[in-house]
Amino acid sequence: MAVKLNKKVLCFIDEHGTAGAGPLHLGGVLAFARDAGRIDKCFSDALEPNANEIHAVGLDDTYLQSLMARFRSVLPASTVVMINLQITPRGGDAPVLYAKAVIEVVKIGLKRFQTDVLGRETIGNVDLIIDANHHNDHPAFDAEIALAQRLDGRFRAVNRIARLDSAASRLLQLADVVAYSRKWVANGTFSARTLRRFGIQMP
Repeated sequence: MAVKLNKKVLCFIDEHGTAGAGPLHLGGVLAFARDAGRIDKCFSDALEPNANEIHAVGLDDTYLQSLMARFRSVLPASTVVMINLQITPRGGDAPVLYAKAVIEVVKIGLKRFQTDVLGRETIGNVDLIIDANHHNDHPAFDAEIALAQRLDGRFRAVNRIARLDSAASRLLQLADVVAYSRKWVANGTFSARTLRRFGIQMP
């Protein structure tokens, strides 16, 4: 049992929008580290062979929806949790707002991961991978995250935080598409139930 409790969980997070400057939607992709390579391959195989870095905001919605349908069709069952969370606008410093948004989506994502994939109440050994930007590369962001690691419920399971350029990670690019997908509900293209067909949950 102890070995199972130590299995590493990876949480990839990207955003659509800007903290403190209008709507902010975060996309979270959670998986066991052992499954990340397979999930990465499923997403990469759904793209064209010569595809470069994926930026959802610069792509056609019909293409992105087709991409997510292809990805979902080959994704092994019960291996990944994808969360789209709309962050309520609030005042304050942008790095702190961004940190609070990250903490919120991680906690919700881990709860869903426990239910949908892990199948137990306890969870630990989580690595958080975020798309590097000027908000999460700031001392105020680091302080808020460190406080949550000590005190804030499920977020205490997070052991390490890594900032990557999304060009280096297909799973960060997937999180970007997940974050962007809220647009399809907001403009009436999809309902939350229809979005779930892609495996994207909207808490």
